[in-house]
Amino acid sequence: MFRSRRAPRLAATLATTVMLLATATSCGDDDPGSDAAGADAQAGASDGSAFPVTIAHKYGSTTIKSEPQRIVTVGLTDQDPVLALGEVPVGTTEWLGGYKGAVGPWAEDKLGGAKAPTVLKDTGTGPQVEKIAALKPDLILAVYGGLTKEQYASLSKFAPVVAQPKQYNDYGVPWQEQTETIGKALGKADEAEKAVAETEDRIRAAAGEHPEFKGASAVMATPYEGMFVFGSQDPRSRLLTSLGFTLPADLDKVIGDQFGANISKERTDLLDQDAVVWQVGDVTKDAAKLHEDASYKDLTVVKEGREVFVDETSDYGNALSMGTVLSLPYVIERLVPQLAAAVDGKPATKVEQPAS
Repeated sequence: MFRSRRAPRLAATLATTVMLLATATSCGDDDPGSDAAGADAQAGASDGSAFPVTIAHKYGSTTIKSEPQRIVTVGLTDQDPVLALGEVPVGTTEWLGGYKGAVGPWAEDKLGGAKAPTVLKDTGTGPQVEKIAALKPDLILAVYGGLTKEQYASLSKFAPVVAQPKQYNDYGVPWQEQTETIGKALGKADEAEKAVAETEDRIRAAAGEHPEFKGASAVMATPYEGMFVFGSQDPRSRLLTSLGFTLPADLDKVIGDQFGANISKERTDLLDQDAVVWQVGDVTKDAAKLHEDASYKDLTVVKEGREVFVDETSDYGNALSMGTVLSLPYVIERLVPQLAAAVDGKPATKVEQPAS
């Protein structure tokens, strides 16, 4: 259930793809998905004066010499910032949801009349190099990702690659920096700054309407192979803190340099907060199973009804996992009322599921 929603660090690509790389040199009218990059799909031209631009990342730096026309997103959520900036990728990497073009309902309107991107699968074994090569990209984005050095080198043979930033854990880049980095790569730094500000304003407004969130403690978790908690660098946890909540004091000490980790039965105290948000596959069944666990069922957070359950297979759950400039406004409309019910100080208040 969980592994498909947050792929582990990507394994090395196949050595046999090297020959393919030499063939991916130009972009013709018969390219797959070429009309997805057509003028009608663009909300505005990039600033040509922004190029060449050099972007630092985990494996050094990448220079983009001119405005990219054929963008492929290898980062699991990078399609959203690209769409937010008025561009449509020719290829996206599917992580969750099974959406056409790997574009969720919170971002569909950004496609306009453009053809949906070609979808690449995230199989847990690394980028699909052959299929990426066939799309003849002139930019590959892997900002929200976990490329290995070998995978980065392989992909760089046929297009500039912007890998994950080195100052964060893999899959740990904040959505603001993800958006701004992609904006820089597309020559749309100003548009990226505006998009970030708009989403931050939505979150700030929600926090302002609920002063009870400020200083309350909360944690995000999922019942994956036991109990799995998300660390401070995961976008789900960052959403909680942006709403005013604090995370458990020693959360990252327990997790280490990962986006999250399984905890032992002895550390279920990490879940005993003012609110615990569970991403589950089946709200009724998974909640019942958790409440049968002796190490969890007697926690105060359970006894006082301060649990929030999110169906991770729903659009809402997918948007929460994505945690992007486009998905977060969709999330806060649904999550904030649940959190408000959880921390209202009244154990009898039921935390309802969103209507849609």
